[in-house]
Amino acid sequence: MKGALKSHEKIMKTSLKTLIASNHPMLRFPGIATTADGSEAVVWVETQISQGACAYPITPSTLMGGAYQVAVANGQRNLWGEPLSFLELESEHSSASTCEGFALAGGRVTNFTSGQGLILMKEVLYVISGKRLPVVFHIGARALTSQSLNIHAGHDDVMGVSDCGWGMLFGRNAQEAADLALIARRAAEESATPFFNVQDGFLTTHTIESLLLPEPDLMKEFIGEPRNLWNLMDPSRPVMSGVVQNQDSYMKGKIAQRTFYDRLPEIIDRVMAGFTELTGRRYGLIDGHRLDDADYALVGMGSMLETAAATADFLRERDGIKLGTLHVSCFRPFPGPQIVAALKHLKAIAVIERLDNPTAQSNPLAAEIKAAFADALSGAPGYPKIDRAPAVYSGSAGLGGRDVRPADFIAVARHIASGAKRRFFVLGIKHDLALLPEGEADVRPDGAFSMRGHSIGGYGSVTTNRIIAAVVGNLSGLRVQAYPLYGSEKKGLPTTYYLTVADQPILVHAEMSAADFVPLNNTDAFRIGDPVAGVRSGGAIFLQHASRDPRQVWAAIPKEAQETIRRKEIRVLALDAVKIAQEVATKPELAQRMQGIVLLGVFLRVAPFLARLKLSEAETSAAVEKALRKFFAKQSEAVIQDNLKAVRRGGEEVFEIPREIIETESNSNGNSN
Repeated sequence: MKGALKSHEKIMKTSLKTLIASNHPMLRFPGIATTADGSEAVVWVETQISQGACAYPITPSTLMGGAYQVAVANGQRNLWGEPLSFLELESEHSSASTCEGFALAGGRVTNFTSGQGLILMKEVLYVISGKRLPVVFHIGARALTSQSLNIHAGHDDVMGVSDCGWGMLFGRNAQEAADLALIARRAAEESATPFFNVQDGFLTTHTIESLLLPEPDLMKEFIGEPRNLWNLMDPSRPVMSGVVQNQDSYMKGKIAQRTFYDRLPEIIDRVMAGFTELTGRRYGLIDGHRLDDADYALVGMGSMLETAAATADFLRERDGIKLGTLHVSCFRPFPGPQIVAALKHLKAIAVIERLDNPTAQSNPLAAEIKAAFADALSGAPGYPKIDRAPAVYSGSAGLGGRDVRPADFIAVARHIASGAKRRFFVLGIKHDLALLPEGEADVRPDGAFSMRGHSIGGYGSVTTNRIIAAVVGNLSGLRVQAYPLYGSEKKGLPTTYYLTVADQPILVHAEMSAADFVPLNNTDAFRIGDPVAGVRSGGAIFLQHASRDPRQVWAAIPKEAQETIRRKEIRVLALDAVKIAQEVATKPELAQRMQGIVLLGVFLRVAPFLARLKLSEAETSAAVEKALRKFFAKQSEAVIQDNLKAVRRGGEEVFEIPREIIETESNSNGNSN
């Protein structure tokens, strides 16, 4: 993307190494630079500040519960030297009830859940908030089973429990998942209100990104000891809890709870301000991007709003459309006055949500924003005075993890800027209500390097993608982001995975058509689509091939793809990763998955930004070994050494098809066999 990228205030536009090195004298806790996904980020926090977790595994929250359980098995203690405990119950409902009991006894407890698991808890969620228990549950937001089962991102699960009296914070990325875990815990304990810390399933829970982990000293100071919590089961201070109440007492008790909620926005604001003072990472109930001079805005929650922010910058520069974005970081308590103040000057807004509720007046966020503007227009106390409201459009997008691209947001911006009469739309599918994108839009940061891999059934490529991200992040201090299209690799189906490296924040949470390097773990990818489409001029592709004869490798590429390779002057590299994996694997059953590890060696050979860093072989090897030990910690030393050999041989043995063969020879049959 041309020009400077306007990013969130809390993320500086520098490499992570530069960010740490700046060490502003007023910044006591700048963070620990690393790479992790949203699940790892949450577990890093909870295994140090909590006393225990009660959970029942459900995708995509399973990584969080599993990692917490591993910490318990390894004997990890929290920051106050207390051993951690983990209880895996027979259902999500039981796990929520156990959290209730843990908190009633004065313990600091957490839970990890998603989708139907969260809905199954609903009966208990009301009880937890009614008893003012300050627990924090971490949600990998997931589409609910409706006409079919889906395990991917959706917000219908969290909206289904938004009336239970819990605070609800939404993160856009792994950084926010970690930071909001701390903010939610502090706010919960100050307000005696339970909190959900929500991140998008797979799109955040499983996406590796560069981030700054909160330091242990920060967490210890910011949260404080768990023994300060109120123990409702203390026999020396007897309290009745969960008693039967008839008409008069029940209503008195229910309405009396408003005292806790009336002060909640102020508490969250104060907690967020305190976190910013310590870390420099700024949070608020809402987060606006380029709204001051905007005419239009895209509004929503979760990871897609980062893509929307990058698209807003793109549209301003290319088309002159004054577009901004607003991320609602706190859905409960609902920040109506703040949203009105941020959007009141606009001509039109589009509220885009990861669910569809056709029987309601509008989808949840859109309905509440409309209500907030209605209150402001009527002069309700606490709201800014306004004499008009922007036109409110609303749409459903990203249901079940459906891709939401920059081109989709461009279509929305044009729709609302045109003053179109139709107020509801859908994105990403063909439908009478759909706004169809025209072409693609590359909104990555300037100088970004992207890899788009194609495989059949994965063969370890998904794990390798995560390892590459960890290696690059540790070696270079550059920003990285890595994620696959989960689900297909387990069924032996076509699998696509993505990696982007840049020196600025990577805001795009969408499948990428543009790429600089495209590895093909199986040449059958040519039968399914056009894997060289979108490869930049001067880019590179890698082919898994059994032959070391360049002519045989070139002949395996269909004629149409050959023509694209010539026209764009794309480099073609090849190697028999299958053979290498079979030769180095001391455990034959691991050979198939080790094919992907060989690709790491190829990547280190071709990535141009690594060559510019002029790293020594020892530095590179150390970073590779560190990443492999992290991802294969459960494996034996022999397996780790096998993987190291696979990486080394991948870099040493990969070869390139000479340009003269590419320019002079043609596969006239277009056959990929």
